[in-house]
Amino acid sequence: MEINWIIIGIVIFFAIILIVFLFRKNQKDKKKYTYFLNNDYKKSAEEESDLNDDTY
Repeated sequence: MEINWIIIGIVIFFAIILIVFLFRKNQKDKKKYTYFLNNDYKKSAEEESDLNDDTY
């Protein structure tokens, strides 16, 4: 049984392409998520109700 180097090379090539694609997508998602977490607290401030206040 002979090793088919062409098919092994093609599979390795596409595996490397897939890994690079997933790494780049992960980095973009990480930047978006970090931006979301950093800017989430800037919502309009709601007035705090007192404990004895009935306007919950």
